[in-house]
Amino acid sequence: MSYELIALLMFSSMMLMLMTGQRVFGAIGAVAALSAVLLWGTGGSDIPFSSAMKLMKWYPLLTLPMFIFMGYILSESKIADDLYKMFHVWMGPINGGLAIGTIGLMVLVSAMNGLSVAGMAIGATIALPELLRRGYDKRMVTGVVQAGSSLGILVPPSVVLVLYAMIARQPVGQLWLAGVIPGLVMAAMFILYIAIRCRLQPELGPALDKSERRVPLSEKLRLLRAGLLPLAIFAAMMVPFVNGWTSLVESSAIGAMAAFTAAILKGRMTKEVFEVSVRQTLAISCMFMWIILAALGFGAVFDGLGAVRAIENLFTDQLGLNPWVILIVMQLSFLVMGTFLDDTAMLVIVAPLYVPLVHALGFDLIWYGVLYTITTQIAYMTPPFGYNLFLMRAMAPPEISLRDIYGSIAPFVGVMLLALTLVMVFPEIALWLPQYVYAK
Repeated sequence: MSYELIALLMFSSMMLMLMTGQRVFGAIGAVAALSAVLLWGTGGSDIPFSSAMKLMKWYPLLTLPMFIFMGYILSESKIADDLYKMFHVWMGPINGGLAIGTIGLMVLVSAMNGLSVAGMAIGATIALPELLRRGYDKRMVTGVVQAGSSLGILVPPSVVLVLYAMIARQPVGQLWLAGVIPGLVMAAMFILYIAIRCRLQPELGPALDKSERRVPLSEKLRLLRAGLLPLAIFAAMMVPFVNGWTSLVESSAIGAMAAFTAAILKGRMTKEVFEVSVRQTLAISCMFMWIILAALGFGAVFDGLGAVRAIENLFTDQLGLNPWVILIVMQLSFLVMGTFLDDTAMLVIVAPLYVPLVHALGFDLIWYGVLYTITTQIAYMTPPFGYNLFLMRAMAPPEISLRDIYGSIAPFVGVMLLALTLVMVFPEIALWLPQYVYAK
């Protein structure tokens, strides 16, 4: 049997196991371990062992539990609720103001947590009921929450980019910095769309009544201080890192301690909040570590087979495709896979193939990490089985139907595709900030 056929058999076996509902790390790890033993005998057992040792020695992985803990502390202690109250008071007087404030909330929640699910949970439980109660169009606000929550995997500290960094062997700090400007540009494009749409059709996002606008200036300032607390925590964490005063791991520890201290000072650090935060941090951290371990083992087997070189030869020599055409085909494949897989599964499945191929084609792997993440955001919201679509269906109130959820995402997917195109055409959007910071 040829190595190309073995690689195809491994890939199809893994996809079959995933379609039967097996856990991602179980399906990928089982195929990798079994293939290694069948190909190289008992010596193949060294592959998962060496992958485990590589994982344990990867110092930046310590950032993962730190940032997850920080996000859950801020979320469970209801500090994120203060953010929405701030946006409610300051943005409510303009058409679509609360929807614009929701995007701002999502950006800050993303900076607190790094997970799309956290943004969706906060948006669906805090923002969505308020927007519906104030007469906002249900399709508009459903799309706003879904699009805003997708920023969690692009704006640092993105957990997905940590996973990509491990598989692609790229610096986490550079990847996070590369996601800053594209994430803010995409958020600004969302806000611009909402503002223009609600200006043309005020009934989609009516301004608050005058009675609700009568808030004393002292109360506005109090809410501003409370709402900006998460931003201050993020600044305390990132400013030392950007200036080179601390390492990435040290900055993540500063962020976790700052969030913990803020919850104590506000009197919200109860036993229940602490216990939930620790349990969730442990569960998610372990899940990602198992996935990374499985991905490293699978990638090692693929490298040993020479599958990457075979695919490169197929695209460039036999088919004669232009590198940009190959890159676009890879991005389209992510969109297709996103209809039935989450971001982690997509990355782990194709990274052993795509990352070396992208490098061989002469593209920057930091830049490609941002492209992958934006494409994943789009896939999250693409019917029929987009991840965010089903999260929204599970969390939305009964008056929002699945038809409303599917119909809400078209304009926001269009904005994301425009953002993806901009980053592809102008790589400096993603690469300028990490180059500037690391040059210092």
